[in-house]
Amino acid sequence: MNEDDAPKSAYELAMERLRKQDAESGAESRPLTDEQRSAIAEVRNFYEAKAAEVEVLHQSALRRAADPDALALLEEHYRRDRERLNSERDSKIAKIRRG
Repeated sequence: MNEDDAPKSAYELAMERLRKQDAESGAESRPLTDEQRSAIAEVRNFYEAKAAEVEVLHQSALRRAADPDALALLEEHYRRDRERLNSERDSKIAKIRRG
């Protein structure tokens, strides 16, 4: 029994289907260079640190606020900040992937 005859996991089957769909749709697969990988890791680390900073500032502001309206406003600002950071991170990673 060689590798082709061995039973495949659900993950392997799903990956085969996805590769087949990509081939049919004309999507090309380019592996990332080491430089791209390190740049992506740097971007992720930066935005992870920024998210932690925003979290700390948010928790500090929550401790000082007592008014329910102020708490709701703080939560809304915190949610927007997280979404903005995630969006910036994702767009920078996409730009790096494109080359």
